[in-house]
Amino acid sequence: MKRNTVIESLINAQDLPAVVIDKHYRIIAANRAYCDTYGVDVDTVVGRCCHDISHHSPVPCHQNGEDCPHKAVLTTNNPFEVMHTHYDYANRPDRVRIKAYPIDTANGDRFVLETIHRLANPINLSCEEMRMVGHAPVFLQSVETMRLAAKSYIPVLLYGETGVGKEMAAQYIHEQSARRAKPYVELNCAAIPETLFESEMFGHERGAFTGCVGLKRGLLETADTGTFFLDEIGELPLSMQVKLLHVFDSGEFRRLGGTSTIKVDVRIITATNQNLMAMVSDGSFREDLYFRIAGIKIDIPPLRERRTDIPALAEALIKRMCQRDKMERCHLTKAAMERLMGYNFPGNVRELLNILEQARAISPDGIIAPEHIHLGGNDHLPRATNRNLAALPAPAARSVAAMETDAPHSLADAEARYIATLLERHDHNRHAVAEALGISERTLYRKIKRYQLNSHAVVE
Repeated sequence: MKRNTVIESLINAQDLPAVVIDKHYRIIAANRAYCDTYGVDVDTVVGRCCHDISHHSPVPCHQNGEDCPHKAVLTTNNPFEVMHTHYDYANRPDRVRIKAYPIDTANGDRFVLETIHRLANPINLSCEEMRMVGHAPVFLQSVETMRLAAKSYIPVLLYGETGVGKEMAAQYIHEQSARRAKPYVELNCAAIPETLFESEMFGHERGAFTGCVGLKRGLLETADTGTFFLDEIGELPLSMQVKLLHVFDSGEFRRLGGTSTIKVDVRIITATNQNLMAMVSDGSFREDLYFRIAGIKIDIPPLRERRTDIPALAEALIKRMCQRDKMERCHLTKAAMERLMGYNFPGNVRELLNILEQARAISPDGIIAPEHIHLGGNDHLPRATNRNLAALPAPAARSVAAMETDAPHSLADAEARYIATLLERHDHNRHAVAEALGISERTLYRKIKRYQLNSHAVVE
């Protein structure tokens, strides 16, 4: 099939992976981000079926019991949004949100444009990998608590700031448990609209809503006998909290539009960066649900409390990036590492990853120097560049970290400046900033109001 360079040039303006598909599921155009994500060449991807590329399947996804955005758009001629599990170039599962739109041409042909919103960064290190490269006692103690929690079936509630790796912690608990060979399913409560949540959680049957063309098993049903992880549980609307509590108590639910009761056996893990008890007090989170999910509570320490692990983490992340992109390994200079060591990382490990991604991209020869390390524009934050914290005994390092936290520029100040920098970098696009931070737009909006940032300039 010949490449359509006009459509290709249009979708290349998209930063997100984007693809245009004909009525036979054949790709007629794909942008660079799509090709990079799925490890295909733009010259050879045209003419291949979308399900072959993203699902590694010889048949369309609706034949495997999933909602097919392509089929839904061509049937209704309306936009359609759905969550899917895709597989990247290394055959790793990648949870994505697909937004599909109809495209009609002048000669009557109809195509489907799909944009793919990735919900997790596959380059993140697992808890086990971080345990192997890091030796900070506060982190090792947290991992040991996870290991012990894995031996029980009690629900686990993970607490931690944005970017500390709560998703990795949930996976670690599952992998250490007796259910390790069973399904592991996760859902970010902040990543999908409330209107889609019930369908994603419980599934639906034909006719449950307009445009519903078939049966879909929900995530709870998919997780049966395994582990179900709900991230950002504090973002769950109250209406959904009631329904979720019923499922947790009884183990039973019905699909949307269905009449049969389905029973499941799942181990529940939840995570949040919010104070749920404070939310219980103000009425935004149900007290009975809190006590149902908070069987074992585990705090995951922020990166500033495990500062001695930064060099090993940075090197491991750099190595992973180079393996992913099939390029020569690059490395950080001693001065660049000291620059990282003196930073408070309000965005934690996720921010470290973003900083290193940017540094590697702008380094011309693979050698990352201090000038390549851009700390979110917060170069005026209190830093300990004259004191190598990695060389200090752990108690002394913690004391220095504590002094930095108590300095005039508090952690809240650091977070406010970091968010302000991201807003500027992304032209005040709230959706893009929320994705960069790994939080919901609702959470970002609350932070913008709390820090009195330039909210009137923020756009959707």
